[in-house]
Amino acid sequence: MDREDQLYPPVKALFESQGYTVKGEVGAADVVACRGDEPPVIVELKLRFSLSLFHQAITRLALSDLVYIAVPKPSGRQARRMLKDNLSMCRRLGLGLITVLPDGRVEVQCDPGPYAPRKSAKKQTRLLREFQRLQGDPNAGGATRHGIVTAYRQDALRCAAHLAEHGPSKGAVVAKMVNVPQATRIMASNHYGWFSRVQTGIYQLTEAGQAGLVHWAHSWEPTRPVEATQSEWEQG
Repeated sequence: MDREDQLYPPVKALFESQGYTVKGEVGAADVVACRGDEPPVIVELKLRFSLSLFHQAITRLALSDLVYIAVPKPSGRQARRMLKDNLSMCRRLGLGLITVLPDGRVEVQCDPGPYAPRKSAKKQTRLLREFQRLQGDPNAGGATRHGIVTAYRQDALRCAAHLAEHGPSKGAVVAKMVNVPQATRIMASNHYGWFSRVQTGIYQLTEAGQAGLVHWAHSWEPTRPVEATQSEWEQG
């Protein structure tokens, strides 16, 4: 579809099948559907998602609580993520979302209504755990140019610093010396390419590890005041 008016017939047919009388270009609205004494339904038609589309739909909420946006169903590699993100946006704003397929079929992704978010206790716990494990404040909020410092990265840096100073070492020794209980697991996983195994249980620092210590020198502290439990370790 390359014109907004091509969206109109499928959307009109959808609401007419539900007993509405539908008219296009009524006042500032692209589509208005009325049924008896019920509040009008307003639909804004656009060829793609955009910020201006959401602004327009929000403005229509001053006329009715029943506002939809209708767009061609996204296609391509990122279509599923695009649809999911914009569907979430519609729900948060109390808007309905209709997608139109190339053959004219329509899919109602969500209806207008108040947004009732469900909190995830698991995700909140994970967030607070990372907050508690992260030493200092190494990341400027919103800045990602240098890279994000996680508690996992800080622990890997402590392991790397020990190897840089003492040479190849047993994982258990590193864990004790730098107070990182999962040192062996971190070095074995080698998420950043900083470690190589010399023999069973013994690791040394790679050239990438040496470079990492320089690059992330501002990001960690040499000791940890509290020893974390095994369940708290998540790769980051």
